[in-house]
Amino acid sequence: MNKEDLVTLVSERATITKKAAGDALNTVLEGISSSLEKGDPISFIGFGSFKVVDRAAREGRNPSTGEKMHIPASKAVKFTPGKSLKERVQ
Repeated sequence: MNKEDLVTLVSERATITKKAAGDALNTVLEGISSSLEKGDPISFIGFGSFKVVDRAAREGRNPSTGEKMHIPASKAVKFTPGKSLKERVQ
């Protein structure tokens, strides 16, 4: 499923226009992005939670050449699924 498919699904289930569904989805995604950018975790009971984690600098290897290379420290977004989502997937 991609964003367009999700907009169509929301539009049909909520009986609203695709434009309204697209605007709502964009607003939700912007809210999630803004909170994570500030470092705040996001939690949706039953669905899961998003949080920003720090990744330490490390030594890696170039897969093409096998040459050692330095990978700098970075931040990443981590998603942890909630109990009901885990159950639905399994």
